[in-house]
Amino acid sequence: MWIVRLALRRPYTFVVMAMLIAILGGVAIATMPVDIFPYIDLPVVSIVWQYNGLSPEEMESRIVTNFERALTANVVGIEHIESQSHQSVAVVRVYFHPSVQVDLALSQIVTQCQVQVRNMPPGTFPPQVLKYDAASVPILQLGLSSSTLTEQEIFDLGNNFIRTPLATVQGATVSYPFGGKNRQVMVDLDLNELYAKRLSPIDVSNALNLQNLIVPAGTAKFAGTEYPVRLNSSLAIVNDFNMLPIKTVNGATVYMKDVATVHDGFVPQTNIVRTNGSRGVLLTVTRNGRASTLAIVNAVKDALPEIMGTMTQDLKLSAFGDQSLFVRSAIGGVVRETLIAAALTGSVILLFLGSWRSTLIVCVSIPLSILTSIFILSMLGQTINVMTLGGLALAVGILVDDATVEIENTHRNLGMGKPLVRAVLDGASQIAVPTFVSTLSICIVFVPVLLLTGTAQYLFTPLAMTVVFAVMASYLLSRTLVPTMVHHMLRREVAVYHAGGHGGQGVLWSLHRGMNALFEQLRYRYMGLLDVSLQHRAQVLIGFLVVSLGSLVLVRMVGRDFFPDVDAGTMRLHARMPPGTRIEQTEIRFADVEQEIRRTLPAHEVDTILDNIGIPNAWSSVAQGDVPNIAATDGEILISLNRERHGPVRDYEVQLRRRLAEKFPDMVFFFEPANITNQILNFGLPAPIDLQVVGSNATSNY
Repeated sequence: MWIVRLALRRPYTFVVMAMLIAILGGVAIATMPVDIFPYIDLPVVSIVWQYNGLSPEEMESRIVTNFERALTANVVGIEHIESQSHQSVAVVRVYFHPSVQVDLALSQIVTQCQVQVRNMPPGTFPPQVLKYDAASVPILQLGLSSSTLTEQEIFDLGNNFIRTPLATVQGATVSYPFGGKNRQVMVDLDLNELYAKRLSPIDVSNALNLQNLIVPAGTAKFAGTEYPVRLNSSLAIVNDFNMLPIKTVNGATVYMKDVATVHDGFVPQTNIVRTNGSRGVLLTVTRNGRASTLAIVNAVKDALPEIMGTMTQDLKLSAFGDQSLFVRSAIGGVVRETLIAAALTGSVILLFLGSWRSTLIVCVSIPLSILTSIFILSMLGQTINVMTLGGLALAVGILVDDATVEIENTHRNLGMGKPLVRAVLDGASQIAVPTFVSTLSICIVFVPVLLLTGTAQYLFTPLAMTVVFAVMASYLLSRTLVPTMVHHMLRREVAVYHAGGHGGQGVLWSLHRGMNALFEQLRYRYMGLLDVSLQHRAQVLIGFLVVSLGSLVLVRMVGRDFFPDVDAGTMRLHARMPPGTRIEQTEIRFADVEQEIRRTLPAHEVDTILDNIGIPNAWSSVAQGDVPNIAATDGEILISLNRERHGPVRDYEVQLRRRLAEKFPDMVFFFEPANITNQILNFGLPAPIDLQVVGSNATSNY
């Protein structure tokens, strides 16, 4: 009551408060990150060990096992550890509890890497340590292709001149290029010539190492000047390597060109990328940390024109797999539904109150309550996402309750002939306790959400906070700003309410009286229905129990899932050839699979088909993402459909499973999460279900 009196005595104070809420809320909307989900802070650290030539069994027994034991004894906050051992490479993933200080744990892991490397086979180098979380998912794919440049040239441009400038985009991690050929100076030996000249490959290697050097020579001082001395025997032209002397045999000098050919080549290719049937190079932009997906994609697209301005005109760059389109569509859909809900709420209030002034007062509390909630969320480090916006959409109908009840009670007191100020004070005091209890009850409903753990905690806690903050702001506004606006805006309508609401003129008042008459008819019919129900209490109760218990049977018919399935117009198909297949043969079969996909799906709906075949050029790509490629027999096919018009993705997946299994019985196919929603909720795994077989005998378990 006291706060209502204060609002009537100092109206400008609360008007300024409302303006401040609007300004701070607008600033918060402009500065808050926008994404599909709240930030899920479940950190993971990947450690990548490499030792060329070591088999998976030896990687597991000589490197991984001892390292895992050291981690469990010296790193705090570990939830569980997973590891994968491949040929020459082992990936160890350390999952932490949500409350762990990740920076401390990361430093402890790095320390253990430096210590344990001394206990491993000689020649083992320190590993690569990577930190990521559930939000570290690909949000944009950059495809590079050219009709004139070689694959190694495309790879070199992508790695050195496109990937490097994009590293300055805040929150973006650009992967090492997929596909292409890693450019390198190659020495092709002629074994017959080596044998004829009594040389071995080690002689060629020694000649290269001894004559391709950069030796620091210091400086030379002459008189009053000091000169830097360069002793650089590193060759600047590839063809000059052919003139390097290797050895003198029987008085004749054997040059490199006599036993080998040195040329600008590439290392043996282990990864092939095909875009709509043409070879190229792929760069993946991954979101990192709390950065906004929309901000990252926009920054990357803004930087690309300047970067491509320095490239040759023969290099073509295409962007696809843009997850910001899905995020923007999802956010826009929720915002649109929220605005529709607010408009419908205002229309209903206008019909029942009959006064545009009263309706304006009620509707002002909706945006101010929403802006207050958004500002508080911004102060708490939250983002604008579908969960927070869904909470606002849920709260729109609730936000008008306090203001509507207060104005309606003020109208009732005015109808009793009271002055405006007395009607405002009495109307506020009479409903103070009920509205407070109602607001508190709504807030208490969301308290159990705070007790959730794991991923659900990060998803639904912002939703609960959004509703609670908005409802509390609505109650505060109904005690301060609403009485102030009623006191100043309803002065012209006091006579109408004193006359019982019959003196109002205009279309709105006519609609209001019509709605009241209709409502009274419904009320009378309800009273008749209520009388019948009371006269047949037993039958009503039995019918209610039958319907209630019968509806429980439908529970088994409704599917259950953590989050609804999302159709983003993309599919990721993983295909696997028989073990031992060369990557060149795998590429040929993938071309056949791609043609079969085009025959199965409607031609006008298929936009892009991207093949990523073989082992990634950098093992960090396997360690940080959901790329299950572990051999030259593996590959994934990304199918992007027409965003404007396409059929159900789920139906297409069923068709492709059946069709591809019939056409290619020697291959294994399965679908992976393709959209950002499923990728985040799957926490980087290639499937929503992770089945682990545990036992002491690995052979029998397999």
